[in-house]
Amino acid sequence: MNADILELLKSSLTPYHAVKEAEKLLLQNGFEKLEESEKWNIKKHGKYYVVRDGSALIAFKTGEDFSFTITASHTDSPCFKLKGGNEFSDGNYLKFNVEKYGGGLFYSMLDIPLKVAGRIITEIDGKILSIVAETDQTFAIPSVAIHFNRQANDGFKLNPQTDMQPLAGLVIPGIDRNSLTKILEKKYGGKILDFDLFASPAITPVKYGFNDEFALAPRVDNLTSAFSSVEALIASNPKNVAMIYLADNEEVGSRTKQSAGSTFLKDITERISLCLGIEREEYLSALAKSLLVSADNAHAIHPNHPELSDKQNPVVLGGGLVIKHHACGNYTTDGYSSALIKHILNETGNKYQDFYMRSDLPCGGTLGAISSSQLSIRSVDVGMPQLAMHSACETFAPSDYDNAIKCLTAIFNAKIETKSYDETNVKIDD
Repeated sequence: MNADILELLKSSLTPYHAVKEAEKLLLQNGFEKLEESEKWNIKKHGKYYVVRDGSALIAFKTGEDFSFTITASHTDSPCFKLKGGNEFSDGNYLKFNVEKYGGGLFYSMLDIPLKVAGRIITEIDGKILSIVAETDQTFAIPSVAIHFNRQANDGFKLNPQTDMQPLAGLVIPGIDRNSLTKILEKKYGGKILDFDLFASPAITPVKYGFNDEFALAPRVDNLTSAFSSVEALIASNPKNVAMIYLADNEEVGSRTKQSAGSTFLKDITERISLCLGIEREEYLSALAKSLLVSADNAHAIHPNHPELSDKQNPVVLGGGLVIKHHACGNYTTDGYSSALIKHILNETGNKYQDFYMRSDLPCGGTLGAISSSQLSIRSVDVGMPQLAMHSACETFAPSDYDNAIKCLTAIFNAKIETKSYDETNVKIDD
């Protein structure tokens, strides 16, 4: 039984919330939590997970064989992050001081409900605690009326310093005003020393279309890939070590200790090998037989602008998992890794399609190439098709989410035996 992805997207306001939701799913299905700061006791046929800094997670199952099948996705989405200090006033209004996080579509953040959410760092009884937090209150960034900006429908530029500050409240003379710090300290207790808080879209997801074939929701990129990998791992029965990596900070360059550019993935694979009594030589040999599936969403052909997509390789909603290709290596897929995935999906009856960027448009990167720089194994980039990527509200087909779970489960269950870099045997379970 698949989880309700629309509810997961609604509740996962920030990476901290997304990891918390992923933890719930894993704990409900018998996974044991490990702490990086403690000694591990990992055994074959076990189910484990570890969280780094509250916003990144690695979970894995250990089978009889020793090699890795890994999916990597990310927990963050473009939005606005609060700067330190209190709300500021212009004499009439209170506003939050924010800076942009990632490359979002600014205009999509106007006139929609926002929650302030993330984590607060509090002092309680001499202990420093990190608490996943969100406001009960809702906020918004009002747009400028057409009467004051007659050229708005002809295109305009939004400045994050002056145009995108969320409205927090009114300045009322003689009344002690509320503040974000007071609100959160009252709700969660303790004294707030600092925080990582975001103004995050708080839009309730909906299905739409004649047959509810579409869904509109925030954070589709990339939480649909992240949660489908969680569900696939839970459903899988792997022969080797099946692993999911939910990394943070992909939208801002993956340069943190909990991102794809960190040693997190490498650290965990090495610790697993040590716990299972694997020698260094066998560990390196296992990496040569392993597979990394970078799962980050892909662009579907736009209904109103099909000319923006490659004519020979149209990607459509409802068309299945997307295998992403790029000549300059923005995606890690090559002919061999693509063929390997296609073989598994063909044998298990799962749908897929190929994506190529228009040759005259720049292609975005993803976490596959970054993860591969830390753990050099055969890799392929895949993702769910979607529309309006990096908007506050994005469109996808729920059928593609269900298909992604089936595809990733099939990949985890396949026994991939690499004899050399040019010869691989794949055994598919009935």
